[in-house]
Amino acid sequence: QVQLVESGGGLVQAGGSLRLSCAASGRTFTMGWFRQAPGKEREFVAAITRAATNTNYADSVKGRFKISKDNRKNTLALQMNNLKPEDTAVYYCATTADYTTASVASDAYNYWGQGTQVTVST
Repeated sequence: QVQLVESGGGLVQAGGSLRLSCAASGRTFTMGWFRQAPGKEREFVAAITRAATNTNYADSVKGRFKISKDNRKNTLALQMNNLKPEDTAVYYCATTADYTTASVASDAYNYWGQGTQVTVST
């Protein structure tokens, strides 16, 4: 069983930055960040393979967000720069249970954290 705990969310003004972290217990493989805004479906943000050889980003965050992982510490991070009000959402980290590509599909991921709120004000 894998447990994931996100941290680092908060309130920030548009144009600001936040760094989300996800601490994992148990073996992780491809890891990803997803987000869900009020009244909307959960959407893909970014993913990274276990060896960090491949990453994938949603078009809406390319050039602004950067995903990274530290396998020694078993942590995942999402550096978010130039934040926009439309980035406001609950952000979730997730991991697959085996080696996969940096998938954008939420059903490829087997374990999920509880989420951390990110609010970007105008």
